[in-house]
Amino acid sequence: MTKRRGRGDGGLHWDQARQRWIATASLGCAPDGKRIVKRGSGKTKAAAKAKLIEVLRDHEDGLTIAPNSYTVVNAVTDWLSYGLNGRDQATLATCTFLANTHIIPCLGARKLRDLSAQDVEKWLTNKAATLSTRTLQALHSCLNRAVKRAMARDKVKRNVVALCSVPQGQPGRPSKALNLAQAEAVLTTAERTRMRAYVVISLLTGPRTEELRALSWDHVDLHGKPDDNPPTPPHIAVWRSVRAGADTKTRKSRRTLALPQRCVEALQAHRKQQDQDRIAAGSRWQEHHLVFASKVGTPLDPSHVRREFRRAIRGAAGVNPDQWTPRELRHSFVSLLSDSGVPLDEISRLVGHSSTAVTELVYRKQIRPVLQQGATAMDRLFRPVDQPE
Repeated sequence: MTKRRGRGDGGLHWDQARQRWIATASLGCAPDGKRIVKRGSGKTKAAAKAKLIEVLRDHEDGLTIAPNSYTVVNAVTDWLSYGLNGRDQATLATCTFLANTHIIPCLGARKLRDLSAQDVEKWLTNKAATLSTRTLQALHSCLNRAVKRAMARDKVKRNVVALCSVPQGQPGRPSKALNLAQAEAVLTTAERTRMRAYVVISLLTGPRTEELRALSWDHVDLHGKPDDNPPTPPHIAVWRSVRAGADTKTRKSRRTLALPQRCVEALQAHRKQQDQDRIAAGSRWQEHHLVFASKVGTPLDPSHVRREFRRAIRGAAGVNPDQWTPRELRHSFVSLLSDSGVPLDEISRLVGHSSTAVTELVYRKQIRPVLQQGATAMDRLFRPVDQPE
């Protein structure tokens, strides 16, 4: 006779409600005394047994299987809800927009356990027809981090998104720099506007836009210390930004920049204008001690700066304001210094880059000096043929 299975040994039975075969196996008891039972289901006995074997193998490997109902949209939603804690609101808004616009509509219904590298590569390739490479990188990053979080919570065995590379997308808007004539025209035109100080400081000292929007009067010294040895010139301390935690982009981005005389004059006039704004606003004024603020003292957001900047440079000779953004004043600063023969390592320090490699990579179109040392040395060593001795 066939030996009867012991209690808790599991078995195989037909589930009438689900119309499927259910295979079960008992793995002992949990610390709370409840029995640990693993199940596998299928339309046939063989399929149910095969599924149970897979579940048991994953259990031995320390893995658990996500329920069939767990999809990509569940993973992405969980990441947006809990995986971005402490991040800046702008970062959260950007990730949410990318997820709701490009990830969830295309891949959201896919079961996470069935998501393959081929699915991800096909999705990215289709997106590459209309999106820039930078946007594709952001999409890949969002999905990768969502699936990585799901894998850490035993919702999926592996992260297939990390195995996929980002294709080349459409060319984005190239950054450009003002030449000397254009820069002079911009400065002259901005003289008559409220953005005068912002334009002058940005073009003549090169801070990032997020650093200027966070600049406070406590970090501005318009007099310096001429009696020091050596004398300390007027300067601004670029130590903060509007990033999360008010930190600058990198540790080397914290720097103190001497102010050209034109910057000192612009900031002095700007402070008087702000004093007038404070009086005019009265009780509506909100004191944040910011150098660049609204007419009621509140912080500026990027759209405010961009709109006022384009309004300020309208009419500048050779400059179409609709084709320029505030951050390109920083590019112009690098370009003008480079054309003046300032060494690359000095430019890198002034703009707060961690290395000269970053300066060359980001501003490679603006680094334009002709390297003459080699040719000069060779001319000394090897006299040209047609030059008399």
